[in-house]
Amino acid sequence: MMVEISAFVERDLRKFFHSPALIVASVIFPLIQLIVLGYAFGGKVKNTQVAVVDQDHGPEALRVKEMLYAIEANARTFRTRFLTDEREALRQLRAGKFSAVLQIPPDFSRRLHAGLAPRLALIIDNTDPFVAGELQARLGDMVRGLGSSQSVGSLLGKKEEESRLDIVELYGYIEYIEYLLPGSVVLAIFVSAMIGGGIIFIDDKARGLHEGYLVTPVSKLSLIAGFILAGTVKGIISGLALALMGSVVAGVDLGRIFSPSSLGLLLITIALTSLSLISMMFLMMARVEDPLVPRATFGILNTLLYFPSGAIYPIEGFPWWLRGLSVINPETYAVHAFKGVMLKGVGLSPVFDDLLFLGLFSLAMMVGSVWVFKRTL
Repeated sequence: MMVEISAFVERDLRKFFHSPALIVASVIFPLIQLIVLGYAFGGKVKNTQVAVVDQDHGPEALRVKEMLYAIEANARTFRTRFLTDEREALRQLRAGKFSAVLQIPPDFSRRLHAGLAPRLALIIDNTDPFVAGELQARLGDMVRGLGSSQSVGSLLGKKEEESRLDIVELYGYIEYIEYLLPGSVVLAIFVSAMIGGGIIFIDDKARGLHEGYLVTPVSKLSLIAGFILAGTVKGIISGLALALMGSVVAGVDLGRIFSPSSLGLLLITIALTSLSLISMMFLMMARVEDPLVPRATFGILNTLLYFPSGAIYPIEGFPWWLRGLSVINPETYAVHAFKGVMLKGVGLSPVFDDLLFLGLFSLAMMVGSVWVFKRTL
């Protein structure tokens, strides 16, 4: 009996050690997952963009600017850009160019010198609760510091009022479940891509089903385009279904998302996201023979793509190397585009760069797939 058991043990161990991909998946990938997850959460927000509109131009406004420069140089929570036109600042805020707009009112210096409360207005993009909370805390401390020094009014014996930072949320109150919705749509598309572009193709090869279409005169380009487009359709169905059901569950305004203009942009975003992930998955699995490989790499691929995308924690809180990973990650651009369409109701212009990247990425992956794919049994 022991001989029979040892024979099965030896057989499975030989298969395991003859598959380097499985060894890497079982040993190295969990370590990578530990590193990515360990640094993808809880980091301090840094280098987010804040616009400053100075309508006062007085000595105390200059002091505010000096304090902003100090925060930018030391804590590096944000980078400031000074604008003169309030409407232009708000337009760029809605377009996603800034995380907040800090407004210095015309009577700021006069009120401060008179011993009245120094008041600043912070108009904030609250679709990201982590960035919004960090900016409110940091700038709130700065405003309290403004009222700590002696003014002319205090020297004359006047009682100073408490300094204040007036917060204006650009999009109303947003629940954390709404913040997670765009990433969940991308995750649904990724699962479809993993199945359509990876597991099903490898299973066909393992069962010998691929021989039927490899012996036909169909060109390699047609084969690859057929596989990718079929997977893209599956991804569109999954993404659209999750967008609809998730919006109902999260309490997102369905009228905003499913208006004719927003629905068209949502469909384009879902289609390009599906196309990019399916084509990437096909390129990765084009030469794989072992059907266990896509299943073994599913978790680590999800870790490397989903968590550094900004789906559940802002990219501004990542270390530099994880930010670098997010730059080449197609899910980063997909999540950003979905946030704009689903949470902000923006038009094409704010998400055009995201859609352009997804389109170019898809094209590059399809070209790579044609180059790597072999018409051999």
